[in-house]
Amino acid sequence: MLMHLFTLIWNKKKQHSLVILEMIISFMVLFAVFTLIVYYFTNYRKPMGFRYDNVLSVSISLPPGSTANKDSAAQVMQTLKRTVLALPEVKGMSYVSSNSPFSMNTSNNVINHNNQEVMAMYYTVDDAYPQVLGVKMLEGRWFNATDAHAKEPPVVINETLKENFFPGENAVGKILKMGDEPHRITGVVQTLKDKGDYVASKAGTYKRAGDDAPLWLSRILISYDLNTDAGFEGRLFKTFSSVLKTSSIEIEYLTKKRVSTNSVSLIPMILLLVVGGFLIINVALGIFGVLWYSVNKRRAEIGLRRAVGASGSGISGQIVSETLVLSTFALLIGVFFAIQFPLLNLFNMPSGVYITAIVLSVLFIYILVVICAFYPGRQAAQIYPAVALHED
Repeated sequence: MLMHLFTLIWNKKKQHSLVILEMIISFMVLFAVFTLIVYYFTNYRKPMGFRYDNVLSVSISLPPGSTANKDSAAQVMQTLKRTVLALPEVKGMSYVSSNSPFSMNTSNNVINHNNQEVMAMYYTVDDAYPQVLGVKMLEGRWFNATDAHAKEPPVVINETLKENFFPGENAVGKILKMGDEPHRITGVVQTLKDKGDYVASKAGTYKRAGDDAPLWLSRILISYDLNTDAGFEGRLFKTFSSVLKTSSIEIEYLTKKRVSTNSVSLIPMILLLVVGGFLIINVALGIFGVLWYSVNKRRAEIGLRRAVGASGSGISGQIVSETLVLSTFALLIGVFFAIQFPLLNLFNMPSGVYITAIVLSVLFIYILVVICAFYPGRQAAQIYPAVALHED
């Protein structure tokens, strides 16, 4: 039976070539869409690694020349921290670099260990950073004031970087080279998804900010009590303005920054979904039209089959089976090209993402084909032998 179906389709290969091409293109577009969906879903399921629902991000811009006298400027920044921490709603405050959670800024550096190099995210933060964000330590400890005069500057790495350099062993106390300068690992933290829910977590390092860091770090993270009233943001702004009289100040909630960051991450998938949706609709209409036209042209053949004893369900099944075999031709070609992505490790995505996307795309095409072939097959099953042969 299967060979008979292959023979029927092969004899009409010119008639079906356009449909096969449409299916191949549809499969590749679906493969791209499902790859992004699976990739985003995989990233979304990973833990965030920090708290953001009770954290504010404050961006400050000091006027030119305000840091010329470093001692005076440092005293101002220390006064700012004491004043902010004195507010009853504030639970913690941390000076951080501009690539803070959910910001569009990034900073990276080449990390070297035993001639192995990894490009890692590079963060400069102070001692209060884990307290403010609720960062979970997996090994060792966070750096503190006792590390200020250490022979090798302290560095904390995330779990992703640890798995790259030290899989299955303790990383605390090991030496990493950041540029040409050796740093000693004091701890390992859970990897933070600080660029949004759908972005893959990357290797990262956290370097301790020096005593003069507040003079050039442009971002401040403040954790607060969730039970604060609506006037807290206004009081916080006045506190900053009273200390930094000539500076520009911007206060943002990390919850809102997370939403905007996620929206930007979803743009490629939304565009692919729109393009893929239009393409799938066109392919579905094309398959439906071809089958409808084929059934009407084959009324005599179908009538003859019914006359020699073929049942209505058998005729309907034949139409659906022919369409499934036709789609299999297209899918074999499409899968051949799609399987190259995991084999060649394109775009540095896990192989499991590509394999899952291929399976979902194949299932989607088969379901689409069955839906499109169902009604023409049902119409073919309702052709009466006498009427069809009489028309012929």
